[in-house]
Amino acid sequence: MKESVIRNFAVSKLNWIKKHRAKYREYKAGPLKRFVSGEIHYYQGREYFLNVIYTNNRQRVELCEEKGEINLYVRENSNAEQRKKILTEWYRNKLKERLPDLIARWEKVMGVNVRSFGVKLMKTRWGTCNPATGRIWINLELAKIAPEYLEYIVVHEMTHLIERYHNKRFYAFMDMFLPGWRKLRKELKALPVISQ
Repeated sequence: MKESVIRNFAVSKLNWIKKHRAKYREYKAGPLKRFVSGEIHYYQGREYFLNVIYTNNRQRVELCEEKGEINLYVRENSNAEQRKKILTEWYRNKLKERLPDLIARWEKVMGVNVRSFGVKLMKTRWGTCNPATGRIWINLELAKIAPEYLEYIVVHEMTHLIERYHNKRFYAFMDMFLPGWRKLRKELKALPVISQ
């Protein structure tokens, strides 16, 4: 490809580049989690202090809402990666517990059938849908933020079972099912889809 073509393409995208560079400069990532007592972790949009408790019994996580703590029971010699793994699995299980009721409620409203769902960590998306298989995937990070965002993503992905593409018809369905979805989308776009 000629250098002039490359240069013209880059110049044509200059506003987009500037906008996104500014966005990433504004985003101040918190310090990397070390999974030690006193750190703040989130569950369903609320802050909780992590309380690491050493145990020789089963390693696990217990939520103590009244104290505002997430109790992480681990081996004394566990490292940050091992602690992260236990906490991540707890988030995954909590999200998997919440999804069936949410999906079932919206299936009745929308008249669709989700054949299966999964939870996985995604770095660039909050959810995905495969209309051909009737399967939706939900980003694990949604366990950490307020429940209304999870509901928005579930409805969004389920709407793809009716309309595959983001077009006028898709947005009309979204307006019908979840009238406040645009506000939720805007707020969610401001959050990074990045896990620690």
